[in-house]
Amino acid sequence: MTSIPTILTYLRIALIPVFVLAFYLPFEWANIAVTAIFGLAAITDWLDGYLARKLDQASRFGAFLDPVADKLMVAAALVMLVEANPTPWMAIAAVVIIGREITISALREWMAEIGQRASVAVSSLGKYKTTAQMAALIMLLYNEPLLGIPMQTVGIVLLYIAVVLTLWSMILYLKAAWPVLSAEDEK
Repeated sequence: MTSIPTILTYLRIALIPVFVLAFYLPFEWANIAVTAIFGLAAITDWLDGYLARKLDQASRFGAFLDPVADKLMVAAALVMLVEANPTPWMAIAAVVIIGREITISALREWMAEIGQRASVAVSSLGKYKTTAQMAALIMLLYNEPLLGIPMQTVGIVLLYIAVVLTLWSMILYLKAAWPVLSAEDEK
C-alpha cells in the first residue's frame, strides 16, 4: 500500500508538467498560477517529510523519491526563470544550485555504495538553504510587486542567499566526505 507521504511526492512530480505548461500560458494571471503550483509543491515537500515522521511511514523508496522530486521541481523553475530573465546573475545562480545538487547527489550515492552515507546526511544548513531557495523561487515566479514590495528584487537577494548557503553546504558535505575520498586515492 502506498503511504500518504509517497502520494504527496508523486503529486509533486505530477505537478511538474502542469507547472511548466502554466509558465507558458499567455494570460496575465499565469504568474499567479505558476506561483500557486510551485507553492503547493513546496508545501508538499515539507508535508511529506513531516507526515512520514509523524505517521511513522518513512520508507527507503520515499527517502529516494522525495529529494528527486524536489530537485526536478527546482531545476524546472530555475531553467524557466533563466529563459524568462536571461541575465548572467540568473544563469550563475541556476548553474550553482543545479550543479551543487548534481554533485551532492553523486557524492551521496557514492558514499552509500561504500557504506559511508551517514557522513553526508542532510544537515540543518541544507534545510535553511532549501527554505531560502523556495522563498526566492516563489517571489521570482510571481514577478510583480506585492503590497509595494518588489518581489523580483527581494527574490534575487534571497536567491543569492540560497546560492551562498548552497556553496557553504556543499563545502561542508565535501569536507565531511574528504577523509573517505582522499583515502581512496591513497590505495
